[in-house]
Amino acid sequence: MTEILPADPSGISRAATLLQQGALVALPTETVYGLGADARNGTAVAGIYEAKGRPSFNPLIIHVADVDQARRYGRWSDTAEILASAFWPGPMTLVLPLAEGHGLSSLVTAGLDSVGIRVPAHPTARAILRALGGPVAAPSANPSGKISATTAQHVLSGLGGRIAAVVDDGPCTVGLESTIIVLNQPRPTLLRAGGLPSEAIEAALGAPLDVADGAEIIAPGQLASHYAPHASVRLNAQAATDEEVYLGFGAASGRGPDDLTLSASGDLVEAAAHLFDRLHALDRLRKPIAVAPIPETGLGRAINDRLRRAAAPR
Repeated sequence: MTEILPADPSGISRAATLLQQGALVALPTETVYGLGADARNGTAVAGIYEAKGRPSFNPLIIHVADVDQARRYGRWSDTAEILASAFWPGPMTLVLPLAEGHGLSSLVTAGLDSVGIRVPAHPTARAILRALGGPVAAPSANPSGKISATTAQHVLSGLGGRIAAVVDDGPCTVGLESTIIVLNQPRPTLLRAGGLPSEAIEAALGAPLDVADGAEIIAPGQLASHYAPHASVRLNAQAATDEEVYLGFGAASGRGPDDLTLSASGDLVEAAAHLFDRLHALDRLRKPIAVAPIPETGLGRAINDRLRRAAAPR
């Protein structure tokens, strides 16, 4: 049975103890719920791959309590300092060259010489990380390729009985995975759009980001078919057919009793927070999903990235 732990000192202590023992614990962050394991424990990290059915070539992000911990695992730079000072704690992951003597399991990096690191803003996640005193590898707490979890119930629906515990601290506020920036290349490079708009990162750097071509898998969320519901997904749909359910946005809203909207007002922040929850709800109907057009600006880029992966052939 998967324990449901409260987000209080007793639950935080229990979660840290389970992680120290090599167990898997789903923990809340501001982005999505993460499936956590001690990133220094290879057996525990292997349990993440097993529980999720995750491809072994897809690396994992480690979560740490603060910048001092981040410096232990990734080789620091002036650019890393600028971005960490501006956006940590928060929904940004930095891919850095591995530091000497890092002590991480090779399964975390999938054999690469770099690692993705994040300092989450969620107070419960940070309390668990402080109690553990080390890094937690924590991909999204869902079966690989399926819809990410933004509530504890989503976690239990996908992984109940396969992990030791989930810490229930309500729904995630951002609702999208972190933005990933690669710093082990000649120029800072956007690898994955996410919960922090790339425009804000470019403003902090005073220069545009390069954009990865996606040919090489060097961080999570790069597989073509990802975040996939059971039924097919059709994008940029102005309306649903009789056989489909509709996921609307702004003025494009469905008419059927089962149709939902990401944001009736066309608010991209609201849409991001609702994305996975709405996909979960529609997926339970086991009908094809038609999705309204979403603007390719700000958080819309990350939303469209997730939707394109959900709609990819599989």
